Amino acid sequence: MKLNLILTNFKNIVNFWKNSSYILIILLLTPIVTLILSSFQNNIETWLHLIDTKLSLYIYNTFFLIIGVGILSITIGVSCAWIVAKYKFFLSNFVEWALLLPAAIPAYIVAYCYTDFLEYGGVIQTTLREIFNWQSSKEYFFPEIRSMTGAILILSFALYPYIYFITKVAFSSTPKNLFNVARIHGKSEFLYVALPMARPAIIAGLSLVLMETISDFGTVEFLAVETVTLGIFNLWLGMNNFSAASQLSFLAFTFIVVLLGVELSARKNQKFNNPQASSFEKKIEEISLNKSLILFFICLFPILIGFIIPVLILINLSMQSYDKSNFYTFIEISLNSISVSFFGAFLTILISFIIVVAVKYHGSKKFSFFATIAGSGYAFPGVILALATTFFLSFIQNNINELFLNFNLNWNLTLIGTFTALLYTYICRFNAIGVGYINSGIQRISPNLLEAGRLQGVSFEKSLFKIIFPLIRPSILTGFLIVFVDIFKELPVTLLLRPFNFETLATYVYQYAKEEMLEQCALAALLITLIGTIPVFILNKTINLSYEKQ
Repeated sequence: MKLNLILTNFKNIVNFWKNSSYILIILLLTPIVTLILSSFQNNIETWLHLIDTKLSLYIYNTFFLIIGVGILSITIGVSCAWIVAKYKFFLSNFVEWALLLPAAIPAYIVAYCYTDFLEYGGVIQTTLREIFNWQSSKEYFFPEIRSMTGAILILSFALYPYIYFITKVAFSSTPKNLFNVARIHGKSEFLYVALPMARPAIIAGLSLVLMETISDFGTVEFLAVETVTLGIFNLWLGMNNFSAASQLSFLAFTFIVVLLGVELSARKNQKFNNPQASSFEKKIEEISLNKSLILFFICLFPILIGFIIPVLILINLSMQSYDKSNFYTFIEISLNSISVSFFGAFLTILISFIIVVAVKYHGSKKFSFFATIAGSGYAFPGVILALATTFFLSFIQNNINELFLNFNLNWNLTLIGTFTALLYTYICRFNAIGVGYINSGIQRISPNLLEAGRLQGVSFEKSLFKIIFPLIRPSILTGFLIVFVDIFKELPVTLLLRPFNFETLATYVYQYAKEEMLEQCALAALLITLIGTIPVFILNKTINLSYEKQ
């Protein structure tokens, strides 16, 4: 009798968690659904205008940008990953984690730095004119940083760590006997073993690079490269056409879907594991001093371009333009960034925790499917998701206000341009990160722990917070820090949805850099970069711990 009562109470609690999760999943998916619905509206005149003017340019630039960034990022990421995984060279332990540092600095800040450094009035060209006594730009040729080539180079050196990190793990985890077989047959270990085995990892990293490239707003806008994402921004704010912007949003997302679809089809019947292979054994090859130095400088180059030079530029500008009178303004803006990032990360992790628990302990296949697609917001560019959230909240706001008027209530509900809209969009965009980290932690816990407590009459919530929560605390903390830093660096969502007169470090940097006044915001950009190093150290520590366990 007592057991039946316990099971009944447990079932009621389970239903409560499951129903709560369904509500949260619906809220996470609603902006995307409303974006789809809004795209069904007739915009023939707008599209005819786009076809006659900018549409072909948007598609052309986006296509060549993702192709260029994809090829260069793979080249840098895979080559550096192979060097680090296979060889022990000069300062290899330092280089191994330093290759992740470019991920700490947002691409738009790198673009600001190099434009200031390489443009006509920058240090490089000014020095060249002084040395050779050139009087104008007509007397010499210098590559234009504000170009497609400049955008490809900057985005590639900022995004290659996505490919480097996951590919290095794949190379290092490849069974040693497969390399031995290739060596016996006189085949290249890299081409015939490492590269094919790491293909899924490379594609996973590439998909992240492509999503980040398509969703990028600050870099392409500053470098005057008109992509589909920039077109969405112009349609929305320039022409005030929500539905046409929604339709163009799906054109942007199509680039990702098509590329991933082609790859999934290509490797559908291929096998990337060998159950008969020997267990993992880390293999580091000793090399000569000359080769060691060559490999060191090869790996140092992307670190230099993607992190060291931009940081040195920011430090120099910060020292030149530091103004004590703006100190309190800077502190206020910094606190704004920290507070909105903290609350956004906290709510994201809380909702992710509820969803993961519901899926783990009472989720059907159908429920798990909905929970998975609830994380699809991360695949949408920030501009698109900001558009979707605005469309949805505008619909809610207008209908509630009309309802108030029907009851003669002069209450004016405001959702657009509030912290509610901003935090809601952060959650929709970054909940996939929280779900991923928390799920990875909870999957390692035996379900017997919860069942044992349940049979002893301990409530579900008590078992959850006394047993499960402490065990997955590291995963929760890691997920929280990653989401915190992503929100801290986030530009388009914050720029479009922030409340009036509310500045974060990202929007503060954007406002000044757009007006060619990088020296005024260099300290803010430097702080964003320093905060961005947090996930780099987390990732490095995580992979080192995994090596130790093996």
